[in-house]
Amino acid sequence: MSSCEDVCANCGKKDGTGVKLKKCTSCHLVKYCSVNCQKAHRKQHKKACKKRAAELEDEELYGHAAELGSADALFSLGYSYKHGEGVQADKEKSAEFHKRAAMQGYVDSRCNLGMYEADRGNLDRAVRHWMISAKMGHWNSIGVIRDSFMRGFATKEQYAEALRGYQDSIEEMKSHDRDEAKRMGL
Repeated sequence: MSSCEDVCANCGKKDGTGVKLKKCTSCHLVKYCSVNCQKAHRKQHKKACKKRAAELEDEELYGHAAELGSADALFSLGYSYKHGEGVQADKEKSAEFHKRAAMQGYVDSRCNLGMYEADRGNLDRAVRHWMISAKMGHWNSIGVIRDSFMRGFATKEQYAEALRGYQDSIEEMKSHDRDEAKRMGL
């Protein structure tokens, strides 16, 4: 059936004809008139649903997200799960906490997500994370992108863009007051 907003993706019943359609909670692409129609259509819809759900997650992950808790605490939890400090080591949980911290702009978590993706073989996603963290002024990300470029995982353009972004970030952080305080030893 159609993925039209006003009809059930399985049976074609129209919204407002005594039927209240509900969106697929994962992808938001299609609507269903009942749980039975959703179950019946699942096999047809599964591939497109997973793809769109991943796109929605990426939009949230690579864009800006709402408050999800303390970024410092989320980073610390991600670190603890990665290294098994005080908890059972769990790379998936670690990545989830780092995702939440990265969505709030926590640069170290963004870089760690790059490492997580690289370990899983998702080099394009890894480089995207490192590009973002480099542009946020994270020096280690520059080194990782340089190494990725040397190994052929990142392009010369990406490396140059990361360097420019890093430099721009550092320039933005400079201020007369900060320089004066540093000179005075504060």
